[in-house]
Amino acid sequence: MRKFIIPLICYGLILVILLNAETITDFLAKTISNKPVLTIEKGNEYTKNYDFLYIKNSKDYLPYSYEDLTDIVYSVINQGWQEFTFYCPSEYTECLDDITKITKDEFTLTHINNFVHPYNSFNSLKTSIKESGEITINVDYLYTKEEKDVINNYVDNVIKELYDENLDDFENIKKIHDYIINNTKYDTIRNDTGESNYRSYNAYGPVVEGYATCNGYADLMSIILSKLNYENYKIATTKEEISYESNGHVWNAVKIGDEWLHLDLTWDDPVSSDGKDYLYHKYFLVNNEELKKADSGEVNVEEHNFNKSIYLEFKDAI
Repeated sequence: MRKFIIPLICYGLILVILLNAETITDFLAKTISNKPVLTIEKGNEYTKNYDFLYIKNSKDYLPYSYEDLTDIVYSVINQGWQEFTFYCPSEYTECLDDITKITKDEFTLTHINNFVHPYNSFNSLKTSIKESGEITINVDYLYTKEEKDVINNYVDNVIKELYDENLDDFENIKKIHDYIINNTKYDTIRNDTGESNYRSYNAYGPVVEGYATCNGYADLMSIILSKLNYENYKIATTKEEISYESNGHVWNAVKIGDEWLHLDLTWDDPVSSDGKDYLYHKYFLVNNEELKKADSGEVNVEEHNFNKSIYLEFKDAI
């Protein structure tokens, strides 16, 4: 009887191993290498698959430097993941201190957030850091599904109505630039008080309510540019970088051909003292030199004094 039972037990063990081969392999890989196996899911439809000079998509989510950690934080947000766990390798002794610095630095996080698609930008970011080296990032995204559906319908209609394949990049973007400005008012109440009845701080404001602050203008333009497959991001000058009282400023950067150019709808839609609507092109697809020229005058303008160590596509420009 025993000679039948033993082969059956062996057969059963082999069957169990075969059915659980992937789990066992992962366990062995983790045990032998002492490096946890990460689960990398596919990014959502708004993931930017191209890199920038300041920040790039992480290849393996295994950090060995401060720069690697910054790339991982960016990549998690850029992929549209709500939660992601990765691990510090034992040889990177400053890893836990560095990730703490990054995730508590609002200045750094603000700028990182500007490189992702607006739909993947975060409202808040929470990080769980364990002494074992396990780090979990939780992302609360700015836009709801309902808001994205409404905005996407608007964007599709705008492109269908305005975009002409027979026109060059400048003409097509100009038509969209003008359309947004002609159908949007700057939300002076939010700018002055920090509060408003309009959701002017994101693209929903100009799309549904007709009001925007610089964030709303820049988000809507970025969404349209991304839909048209232009590489782009937002540039921010924060209030800490301005010598006088200011809330800072946000505008667009877009790559046309091989050149990165500035695009500022907010300042092309000025608030006038006479109550009339004006449409300018002073800040429409300009380089650094043209941006400085547009800012020149009797008033000292610092809102466009962006950090060239972050927005490196403009570092070597005049």
